Amino acid sequence: MTSLKPYLIRSIYDWIMDNDLTPYLLVDAENSRAIIPEQLVEDGKIILNIRPQAVQELSLGNSEIFFKARFSGNSMNIIVPISAVMAIYAKENGKGMIFDQEEDASDEPPPTPTKKSTKPNLRLVK
Repeated sequence: MTSLKPYLIRSIYDWIMDNDLTPYLLVDAENSRAIIPEQLVEDGKIILNIRPQAVQELSLGNSEIFFKARFSGNSMNIIVPISAVMAIYAKENGKGMIFDQEEDASDEPPPTPTKKSTKPNLRLVK
């Protein structure tokens, strides 16, 4: 089953944009797959403004968020795995959603219990 998280991120992003607010992403900067401006990381986290005027080529995908942005005058390709997104919210009022990081600890679904194969136990009833 696909993760619900990228769908929630996209819907909250749309709600924020429909209300003319500024969408911010709170990202776990310690995620090894994240490509972010390291100079802006504080306490292992980074806040990214993803308003269309601040980024180019924004893609809110099912496995990662990609965009181009300028930091200190330098253009950079940003890649944020969905598992690294800690929250998406509006800058102006703080409304949005915080995601439970424990749910993202494993991208694999939990193992399904296996049934023991047993022979039917039939007996003759008189």
